[in-house]
Amino acid sequence: MTSVDKPTDHTTAGQADPDSSSKAVTEAALFEAFGGLRGMIETVLPGLLFVTIYTVNKDLKMSAIAALGVSLLLVVVRLAMRDTVKHAFSGVFGVGFGVVFAMMTGNAKDFYLPGMLYTLGLALAYIVTTLAGVPLIGLILGPVFKENLSWRTRNPGRKKAYAKASYAWGFILLAKCAILFPLYWWADTTQLGWVLVALKIPPFLLAVWLTWVFLAKAPAPIDVFAEMEAEEKAQAERERTSS
Repeated sequence: MTSVDKPTDHTTAGQADPDSSSKAVTEAALFEAFGGLRGMIETVLPGLLFVTIYTVNKDLKMSAIAALGVSLLLVVVRLAMRDTVKHAFSGVFGVGFGVVFAMMTGNAKDFYLPGMLYTLGLALAYIVTTLAGVPLIGLILGPVFKENLSWRTRNPGRKKAYAKASYAWGFILLAKCAILFPLYWWADTTQLGWVLVALKIPPFLLAVWLTWVFLAKAPAPIDVFAEMEAEEKAQAERERTSS
């Protein structure tokens, strides 16, 4: 095994506390990938506004317009600040589908159905991809850590951590679905809405925390971009010396 195949060599040299460095890098990457505090606000606010207005006046149209309006406003704020808009845009699409479903059926509970189906599909995706040997959380975080897919063949300890994290996400989301889908059939719109709002953040934070625990204990990522740059420099040096 060459030096570039050893992931720990990238972080331990010259560092007094490599574990602390690894944890800090993991925290920063998770913060970037999942949107941090603002991403959570953008996730919760439209649904919270919808259920609040509907609880007060039972007006589906007003509730839907308010939820969609605040989602668009969040995107505008992101654009004005020249910040990444992927979390805000995903919120707009989710709210938009919910509004369309609810307006088509006239059932306010259907505002929540697309998001619930997405959660179920995402839970299955985490589990199925892990069983297939390509855990979804690794596909999501690999580019953030600048390791791309190197963890699949060159960093087995990290692949194992990604598998554990993906299983955690999958089963946590399945547990959330096990609560919400019965409520969709048996509860009224306001009951379902408030439970859904209450379940937005805690399962997410639990999954992120478990991901951090697994990855903080895993081998450091292999920076494939740094490797490519080093190889390009070495090739250029060889060409200069041979000419």
